[in-house]
This record gives sequence, C-alpha cells and structure tokens, in this order.
Amino acid sequence: MPELLAVAVITVLAVVSPGADFAMVVRNSCLHGRTTGLFSAVGVAAGVLVHVTYTMLGVGLLIAANTALFTAIKLVGAAYLVWIGLRTFFARTDVTVDLEPKQALSRWGALRTGFLTNVLNPKTTLFVVSTFTQVVGPDTPRWQQGAYGLFISFAHLAWFGLVALFFSHSRLRTAMLRAQKAVNRVIGATLAGLGITLGVT
Repeated sequence: MPELLAVAVITVLAVVSPGADFAMVVRNSCLHGRTTGLFSAVGVAAGVLVHVTYTMLGVGLLIAANTALFTAIKLVGAAYLVWIGLRTFFARTDVTVDLEPKQALSRWGALRTGFLTNVLNPKTTLFVVSTFTQVVGPDTPRWQQGAYGLFISFAHLAWFGLVALFFSHSRLRTAMLRAQKAVNRVIGATLAGLGITLGVT
C-alpha cells in the first residue's frame, strides 16, 4: 500500500524534526519532571487532531469547488517539504530551550500548553495539510483518512512521550543531544527528497 507507507514515512520524519513543540516538551520535562512532560506530549497529540479535522473537511470541499486551486496547494505542500528538509539538513545550532524556571506547571497547565503549542504551530499546520493534499488521494475513504489522522496524532504522542522520558533524565538528555546533528542530516535529506518526488509526480 504505497499511500499508507508514504503517510507513515512523512509522519515519522516530520514529527521528529525539531520545532516549537519539541522545545516546549523539552523545557517542561527538564524543569518540571517526567509527568509534566508526558502531559505536554498528550496536549501536542490532541492539538494535531484539530489540524486533521479541518483539513479533512476542507480538502473535500476544495476539490469539489476548484481543482486548479487544489493543484496549487499540492505544489505549495511539496515546496514546504523541500524547505523544511533543507532547513533541517543545514541546521547548524542545537535546539535552544529556555530553561529559566518561572513558575510551577500543573498537569492541566502542561496539557493546555502542549495543545496550544501545536494548534498554533505553522509547522504542524503545513505538515498535516501537505500530507492530506500530497499523499492521501481524494478517493481515499473517509474512515481511512480518519485512521491516518489518528496515526499522525499517535505518532506525536509516542515521539514526544519519548522526548519527555529522555529529557527528564540528565544522562539520556546528553546522549540525545549529542546525536542531534546526524539525525537532522538524515531527516532533512529524506524530507527534501520526498518533497521533490511528490512535486514532480
């Protein structure tokens, strides 16, 4: 199933590329502990479902109303994958995280912070829209599109749950940061390649 594989690959690569959600979960895990980090990860995953919902509704309406506009959005989505890939590949600095303690963060506060971070995150918006316009076909059944959306949300939960576990432990945190540049090169090259391939097909 090429569509399923493509959704899985793009999702995994996009999720692990550093962004505002990564920095937020790292900060909460370092400052407030593992449980707070995990609640932040749940919030991030819930925020993804907002993007999936409006994208599924909007893409169907767009295809019905204006095929040319839909094609233009597909090209923008492909360009976005290339851009985020190149940006990740050539990243020279480590992820910067504000570790100045300000105030205690409750579990509800961590959940809310994670949710708002991803609901308002342009990277997540473009990733979800790109996936549903580039990879998921207009004839894909709604239940299958919904399953893709749940998978994307679960992938965020799994990754950021691991981030919370790693960054709440000082030794694991050091090891993860040490491997960051090599990981960025692999993620960046793959995303850029996928964007180019999708743009020309």
